Amino acid sequence: QVQLVESGGGSVQAGGSLRLSCAVSGGTRWMGWFRQAPGKEREGVATVFTGTGSTFYSDSVKGRFTISQDNAKNTLYLQMNSLKPEDTAMYYCAATYFKIQNSSPLLPRNYNYWGQGTQVTVSS
Repeated sequence: QVQLVESGGGSVQAGGSLRLSCAVSGGTRWMGWFRQAPGKEREGVATVFTGTGSTFYSDSVKGRFTISQDNAKNTLYLQMNSLKPEDTAMYYCAATYFKIQNSSPLLPRNYNYWGQGTQVTVSS
């Protein structure tokens, strides 16, 4: 059983930065950050294949967000820079030990463990 606990959300002005953290217990193969804004579907933001460290980003955050993992601390991070109002959403940490084949690692349906979420609000 994998448990995920997010922290680090908050309110920031456009152009600012935040770092989200996700404390992980249990083994995983894929981990990632997803977000869901009111009235919108949950979407993948950034994911990592824990074995090799290969990362994947949505086009909307590429170049602004960085996903990283600290194996010694069992923690997943999302560094978010140059934040925009459209980044406002509930952010979720997710994980799976299943293989992801013939499918994008950014698709939420590929993940079966989820944290409770942390709110990020960016004001203009």
